[in-house]
Amino acid sequence: MTSETTTLVLGGTGKTGRRVTRLLTERGVPVRPVSRASEPRFDWADEKTWEPVLDGAAAVYVTFYPDLVVPWAAPTIRAFCEQAVASGVRRIVLLSGRGEPDAAVSEQVVRASGAEWTVLRASWFFQNFSEDFLLGPVLDGEIALPAGEVAEPFVDADDVAEVAVTALTTDALVGRTLELTSPRLLTFAAAAAEISSAAGRDVRYRPVSVGEFVRLATASGMSADEAAMLAELFTRVLDGRNSSITDDVERALGRPARDFAAYARAAAEAWAR
Repeated sequence: MTSETTTLVLGGTGKTGRRVTRLLTERGVPVRPVSRASEPRFDWADEKTWEPVLDGAAAVYVTFYPDLVVPWAAPTIRAFCEQAVASGVRRIVLLSGRGEPDAAVSEQVVRASGAEWTVLRASWFFQNFSEDFLLGPVLDGEIALPAGEVAEPFVDADDVAEVAVTALTTDALVGRTLELTSPRLLTFAAAAAEISSAAGRDVRYRPVSVGEFVRLATASGMSADEAAMLAELFTRVLDGRNSSITDDVERALGRPARDFAAYARAAAEAWAR
């Protein structure tokens, strides 16, 4: 791929999408970030919005909303990939979930699309604690999740975005499936302790049942559908299956993956409120 091509970023305002957009822009690569609020608009549930955003695109960064675990994800991605390749897209980079069998179905769809492909698997983002649904609980001093004492390979969304840009703009990662993790495993209790240290405030982790998580999440304003989807996802993957780390970030970028402690120090301002 060259800097003369247009790169389409689906979910351009999302956690990794906006970072991918920023990095591509900084490198002088023409980029088109799209979302349900962009112009042109993109909506996975409305196929009429696909053609306008694909016009002139040669590479696509694919993030799926609400999640690859929903039953309609794979057939929808298959239809999108068929239209994308027919319109001239030559490369597709998919953000997938680590340890999710349902996500693997969508991965295979991308591999069979006829385009050059890269699959990036990630588990929990560091930034879930500072930019997403766990920010409120952190500010309240308690992270209540149905995660038990399982250790997770949290990963920095900035690292994921940088690997995605490498996959979109060079040939180094074509045809590869990467498992992106940080350098060490952390339990949620350990993550809460590191947040406490960096933020200078007491934050604790409390393991709860799936039912209690749904109740707490909906009480805090999350939709019932989103809470149920997250609860189902937690039940499936927070069982230790992802309790291993890789050096795929370092292999892709030529530098070590960012550690959670460094992230926590940088994010402390978000927790100072």
